[in-house]
Amino acid sequence: MPGSNLKEITVKLPVLIDKTVSNPIEQQASGGCSSGSCGSSQQAVNQLPADIQARVADHPCFSEQAHHFFARMHVAVAPACNIQCNYCNRKYDCSNESRPGVVSEVLSPDQAIQKVKAVAASIPQMTVLGIAGPGDPLANPERTFETFRRLSRETPDIKLCVSTNGLNLPDCVEELSQHNIEHVTITINCLDPEIGARIYPWIFWNHKRVRGVEAARILIEQQQKGLEMLVARGILVKVNSVMIPGINDQHLLEVSRVVKEKGAFLHNVMPIIAEPEHGTYFGLTGQREPTHQELQSLQDACAGDMNMMRHCRQCRADAVGLLGEDRGEEFTLEKIAAMDIDYDAAMEKRQQIQAQLLEQLHRQQAGGEVSLPDATLCSSEAQSRPVLMAVASKGGGLVNQHFGHATEFLIYEASPQGVRFVGHRSVDKPYCENSSSCGDGDSVLQTILSKLKDCEMLLCSKVGYEPWSALEDAGIQPDGSHALEPIEDAIQAVYQEMADKDLLSSESETQQQSA
Repeated sequence: MPGSNLKEITVKLPVLIDKTVSNPIEQQASGGCSSGSCGSSQQAVNQLPADIQARVADHPCFSEQAHHFFARMHVAVAPACNIQCNYCNRKYDCSNESRPGVVSEVLSPDQAIQKVKAVAASIPQMTVLGIAGPGDPLANPERTFETFRRLSRETPDIKLCVSTNGLNLPDCVEELSQHNIEHVTITINCLDPEIGARIYPWIFWNHKRVRGVEAARILIEQQQKGLEMLVARGILVKVNSVMIPGINDQHLLEVSRVVKEKGAFLHNVMPIIAEPEHGTYFGLTGQREPTHQELQSLQDACAGDMNMMRHCRQCRADAVGLLGEDRGEEFTLEKIAAMDIDYDAAMEKRQQIQAQLLEQLHRQQAGGEVSLPDATLCSSEAQSRPVLMAVASKGGGLVNQHFGHATEFLIYEASPQGVRFVGHRSVDKPYCENSSSCGDGDSVLQTILSKLKDCEMLLCSKVGYEPWSALEDAGIQPDGSHALEPIEDAIQAVYQEMADKDLLSSESETQQQSA
């Protein structure tokens, strides 16, 4: 029943899926994992040089651990774009969508500065400001760099970032290096112009529109040149790649290898968003989105020694708050105008709170042992198997959210090697609309179950009787006994309990499959 301890219930294990390898991505992913891709998320971070670890310690977009504690914001000062992507449709005044290229208000630099100060004073854990659209920041250099110049002077404690398609990047590297900009993201979807021609119908280059393979060739050359120039200046580079099944999914293995060799320290492979209602070319022509399993297989295959970003939320160009939440409606221009903002007075509070969060983060990192404690379990690795677990969390790296209030679930894999974060699954709305009343929620619950169908466990602070039963019937065992515990500690404990019950052995799998 709800709230019971895991030791008092029988975990239902779903029939295991045939693991036969059928494509190059799965072959590479299944061929063994490096410590960067199979251990815990903390193991991956510890591979970075100490100076890079320090530079990303409080950066929620560049550090998987930091995103549980620190917030970011984007300011939409860059409306124009110099390329067209078949997966993009820039929309304005669109508050109901959460994806790149969507904003409610396009800001002037003056308005952006005012908004940044308002958010920083109200959300002291906000450490990072990025310009990511709704067009391309470097296709709007005057607006972008005026904003950066002023922020460098007036809010020097905030890290500045820019995200670009890379077409104008080589011409802007010198200007970028003169400001407080230590992090740049480049979207690189291919290295082959023939593939690029299927993704980009045109670019605007040297005052004219260029199409097809030639357009893709120019874009690719500019991206690679810009990447090399940024690395040479000591600027940290993250590469975003959009996974498009049947077009670049197999090719992204080569993209990952090349950008790593050229000095990018983080690769973010994210799924294409191709829902028809968004009005993109791919959406209207039926391009399918990858499954969660396909995305994870590709991320694992690309990993190797490369640090993979798996916590990306594909944020709006005006996003505000922790990753996975959007507080932008609290900071419209109209609401900001009514605020009494004293940024200088807020500085002391910001410094205190951020110091406390860093200390909390470091305690979690130092206190959590990343490998499973039972040596006999680890030594019998061949007899055990990995298990996917979903977690409901409001942040802070804790199991601290009611199942019915979750709008996303964090997905972790537990195995004899440890615990690793593999991604997140968003839902359109929570099972319960608020904490005091729940609708019938049948269709919402079915959507959630379909999102979590490959997970065997669900960790949350609480879960109601009806969804508890539905989760069990779907082969997903709810567990509310680890509420307020650090996520990785809780997952390790549950995995150990499963091992103690002999639920991970090959013998148990055989019995389950034959049952």
